[in-house]
Amino acid sequence: MKKIFAVLIFAFLSGYAVQMQGQGAINTLTKKEFKQGWKLLFDGLNPSQWRSANKTDFPAKGWQIKEGCMVSGGGGNLVSKEEYGNFELSWDWKMIDTGGNSGVKYFVKEAKNDALGIEYQMLDDTGHPWMKDGRMHLNDFHTVGAIYELYPTAANKVTKPVGEWNTSRILCLGKHIEHWLNGIKVAECERGSVDYNARIASSKFKDIPNFGVHEKGLILLQDHGSVVWFRNIKIRKM
Repeated sequence: MKKIFAVLIFAFLSGYAVQMQGQGAINTLTKKEFKQGWKLLFDGLNPSQWRSANKTDFPAKGWQIKEGCMVSGGGGNLVSKEEYGNFELSWDWKMIDTGGNSGVKYFVKEAKNDALGIEYQMLDDTGHPWMKDGRMHLNDFHTVGAIYELYPTAANKVTKPVGEWNTSRILCLGKHIEHWLNGIKVAECERGSVDYNARIASSKFKDIPNFGVHEKGLILLQDHGSVVWFRNIKIRKM
């Protein structure tokens, strides 16, 4: 029986490995990435580097671990247990719902049962109700890849359809911020600049002191009511 069980386990793992080879290795670092100082914020199994916003533990309900991914589903926002200042963050994500809405926030500070920070918008632009009724326009500051509510996206951005994987990247060096989507830089700004401050003053964040200009803050994965899959979440301090 032990030999049969061992054979079955070997067959299962071999099949899983082939499947992963077909998809490309996920939640791993290459030797080059390791030398460059990258670290995984999720290994595909254990969400130990994350907790519920304004709480101490990972949510008991809502978020799930599936097929090496963290999947949102009504459990509230997640935040990293560590704060980051100068950093490069990369992750893969896919929407399941038409018109889905989510985001990744950074320089996040928790206060009064909320968690506020600059947001990398994740959205199904074409399927979102705001696009259909005219409240949102092509490549504006509410669309995918935007510095939400502040800076619009480049016209040449490329987004994969609902159900397919996108790769996003955030670069923060000093006051400079860049948003990348599928290998294309789609938005950038200088925190605390005259232009940045003017945009804050005319935005929904106008009454929040020091919005987005902290030296360090948490990383937040938003649960906005849509089913979103996250994988290959990795970061390096710059």
